[in-house]
Amino acid sequence: MLAFIIRRVGQSILVLLVVGLVAFSMFNFVGDPIDNMLGQERTAEDIARLREQLGLDRPFVVQYVKFLQEAIQGNFGVSYRQGRPVTDILLERAPATLELALVSGVLAIIFGIALGVFTAIRRNGVLANFIMSASLIGVSLPTFLIGILLIYVFSVELGWLPSFGRGEVVDLGGWKTGFLTASGLKALILPSITLGLYQMTLIMRLVRSEMLEVLRQDYIRFARARGLRNRAVNFRHALKNTMVPVITVIGLQLGAIIAFAIITETVFQWPGVGLLFINAIQFVDIPVMAAYLMLISVMFVGINLLVDILYFFIDPRLRADRSGGH
Repeated sequence: MLAFIIRRVGQSILVLLVVGLVAFSMFNFVGDPIDNMLGQERTAEDIARLREQLGLDRPFVVQYVKFLQEAIQGNFGVSYRQGRPVTDILLERAPATLELALVSGVLAIIFGIALGVFTAIRRNGVLANFIMSASLIGVSLPTFLIGILLIYVFSVELGWLPSFGRGEVVDLGGWKTGFLTASGLKALILPSITLGLYQMTLIMRLVRSEMLEVLRQDYIRFARARGLRNRAVNFRHALKNTMVPVITVIGLQLGAIIAFAIITETVFQWPGVGLLFINAIQFVDIPVMAAYLMLISVMFVGINLLVDILYFFIDPRLRADRSGGH
């Protein structure tokens, strides 16, 4: 077990180094931040002085190594646009994104698993077929289009929910949350549905497919032959074995929710790190862009590592293979 964790941690570190190198290399082709930081009356001396001050006159390898050294210490430099430490800016924006991702993830997991189980058990029912047909909307329509449709219906036509912003927030010692205000909760509804709809339909269809496969197994037939109730067969035996492969996908989708929040935050002008990244691209704010991509990579790799370890404990076949190999 220890060797497995060490190997996975080593692979995760390698992935982060490669992602950091690719991201840092791409930013050299985005544009020159000097053009946005200096006015039209800039001189060659001003450009040279600012390049030296920002370290842009150094070789690429030196810039990358310095970036990694400071990133390990939690220092991502100073924003070219705001002139503030990038870490402070991310800490201000992170609560909004994390709360949005949390609500979206909970909705996607609860409704995805529940609807997946229901459509598998009642696979020939009218309601189950309707749910499967309606789920194509969440799979096929782009996220930004779903958000625009929800804004048009519930904000423009009905006027029930706000179309942008986060509403009123409460500062809890540096963490600004909208969970404690009515306007904050109302502002969460549309963006969380928009962000979690695709993940919910994906989980639902996967749970349904896996559960249908499990229900065809011999041990399920044997359990029914023993006289067990359908509830015990479906939830104690079938659902438990269904969740083994589903957990991996759920873990990856939680990371995808945070990564794809960039689109939802742009549509709803949600003040999170995704919207911050879009603004950073417009102003060629390289430290903010690099910090955002590294943050998303760490979340993806961390969730993937956690899922692998959890999968090791859930699936007894992996433990048997490990012990057999030794």
